[in-house]
Amino acid sequence: MNEPVERLDRPYAQRWWALGVLCLSLLMILMANTALTVAAPSMTQDLGLSSTGLQWVIDGYTVPYAALMLLFAAIGDKYSRRGALVLGLVIFGAGAISGSLVDSAAGVITARAAMGVGAALIMPATLSLLVATFPRAERAKAITLWSATAGFAIAAGPLVAGTLLKSDSWQSTFLINIPVIALAIVGAFAVVPPSKATHIDRIDYVGGLLSVVWIAALVFTLIEVPHGWNAQSITGAGVAGAGLSAFVLWELRHPYPLLNLRRFADRAFTGSNVAVVLFYLVVFGAFFYLTQHLQFVLRFDAFETGVRMLPLAGAVFVGSALTGYLTPRVGMKATILAGMAGGTAALALLTQVDTSSSYGDFVAPLIILGLSIGLALSPCTDAIVGAFPEKELGVGSAVNDTSTELGGAIGIAILGSLLSTSYSSNLSDATAGSKLPAEGLSQAQESVGAGYGVAEGIGDHARKLAEEAANAGSTEHAAQLKAQASELAHGAHQMAHAASSSFADAVAHTSLVGAVILGVGTVAVALLLPGKSRTAKTGPDTAAEPETGASTTLEKEPELLGPKR
Repeated sequence: MNEPVERLDRPYAQRWWALGVLCLSLLMILMANTALTVAAPSMTQDLGLSSTGLQWVIDGYTVPYAALMLLFAAIGDKYSRRGALVLGLVIFGAGAISGSLVDSAAGVITARAAMGVGAALIMPATLSLLVATFPRAERAKAITLWSATAGFAIAAGPLVAGTLLKSDSWQSTFLINIPVIALAIVGAFAVVPPSKATHIDRIDYVGGLLSVVWIAALVFTLIEVPHGWNAQSITGAGVAGAGLSAFVLWELRHPYPLLNLRRFADRAFTGSNVAVVLFYLVVFGAFFYLTQHLQFVLRFDAFETGVRMLPLAGAVFVGSALTGYLTPRVGMKATILAGMAGGTAALALLTQVDTSSSYGDFVAPLIILGLSIGLALSPCTDAIVGAFPEKELGVGSAVNDTSTELGGAIGIAILGSLLSTSYSSNLSDATAGSKLPAEGLSQAQESVGAGYGVAEGIGDHARKLAEEAANAGSTEHAAQLKAQASELAHGAHQMAHAASSSFADAVAHTSLVGAVILGVGTVAVALLLPGKSRTAKTGPDTAAEPETGASTTLEKEPELLGPKR
């Protein structure tokens, strides 16, 4: 397909096949992070990763991914959105191949960073190509499927990684991307039409560079803050603040800004962005500790953890179907608020988690959270992208995606830090007065995985002493060894129980804070969003509009756009 979609005088015939390619590309780059959550224990053991090293293996992907999207989206708008998609797939694939071959923490972090650069090209291209390809009457339905794919990736990543890890090493979680990338590249050239802005001014590279600086510094700071306000986090915060200030001043004065900040005067646009940030804050934060609880406290392996996240994935699709039905009837605002209220309720249910909770106690929160994701995120995405004219579809997509990444980074920073602090404090209280060595207790306080590791180490030592007792040369020596082994075995059981109960209580406490954040955020979004959405209309009135290109509220309100171009 070589005919640019902008030149077609009727809807593109293979648009639904094109959507399949776009959703496949989206699924792959989102699963790159969620799959790593279950591959992390194997990777940590094989590479000897410290907790800091493991964090940067995960976040080495996030920093370039979040920081580069706005600039790459603007370049894609000007030159080729499909070209940006294919180039991103190639870079992502190169990073995946190198990640499967390296055998050091630095090598994996570098490979993940390269994958993040590719993802920064792919993510905004998928959404901008979708909006450019589909006529208005079908666009909301297509965005609903795109959003459902994003939600499905949260649960699909652990399932796929768990399946691979049953018989292969962690390197397989990198290699699985290669056939998907090959299929996506072939599909992109076969069924995805070329697209670029028909009229666009020169790219604001200075604004683009400033956006890279402040977003990268902000994400870096959010990653470092859970370890305390040290020199690195303070420097990152200072750079982020200075970069953001410079970005705002430059964009407000530039005649052709990378991102027209006056667009935030539109309440639907601003409210939708706030909703996305808040929702992903709690979703990523909850996913961070739920997978740990399933693996460490309930003792499920990687595959079993993935299977038990499936209710969330199924509920996302049901919620997406509901939003496609409800939004045209009750409006964007009601649907978004219903989703946010449901997310708050799901987190409130998780406050009841304790050491006696079984998997059955997590099913209802997972289903409610999945329904809420499906309900809220599609209308938000539709409103955000719909606020941009055709020539800025990529930038509009990047704004939506950057809100997603910032929300996730903030969620893991706030809720992850709170979880760690709560767990450490609970474990200290639970082991007070015990005979556990101070060094082992300090190590156990780092994470629930470390706590179980200490318990297993003590248990292994107890078994070795028991074996020595069985082969002891004297009865008295054997009795001494048995007594030591019994004491250590009791200590191992005590440590395992303390780690389990401490983490369960930390999950409940963190969920309470998450519920409060989302609940207060729901009220704030209710005040921000207008009574009736002016975007995402898919009823009969839109059928008569032109079938290609993006018509938006802001195009009809030039006073919001600043200097005339």
